[in-house]
Amino acid sequence: MLINLSNHPSDRWDEKQKQTAIEEYGWIEDIPFPAINPAATEEEIAELAQKYLQECLLKFEIANIPVAQQAYNEAVHIQGEFTFVYRLVNLLRMENIKCVASTSERNVIKEKDGSKTLIFNFVRFREYL
Repeated sequence: MLINLSNHPSDRWDEKQKQTAIEEYGWIEDIPFPAINPAATEEEIAELAQKYLQECLLKFEIANIPVAQQAYNEAVHIQGEFTFVYRLVNLLRMENIKCVASTSERNVIKEKDGSKTLIFNFVRFREYL
């Protein structure tokens, strides 16, 4: 199972990203990324990270995946506000849970009116180490 903890629900992922996730992790469970208050203290971020750690652990438990035996095909896909991500990735890794981020190619299309359209093409999942 791949828990998707990001601002990008998996039903909006491009086909390559969805297919890669299914091939590598079996299925995807979405957890919406929290709105992080820019004025939040480090302690508040730590508390929020603990809350989301418990939510991820519960998802794995419900799926009957023993956390202590995390295999190659179970992970948390996490991307978002940097200090929260850093804190939560460290907590998840202490529980032996693999954490990954998406990598993509950024393509810029310049329109005739001067505006730009950005297209991101998924390349792979990269592990936080």
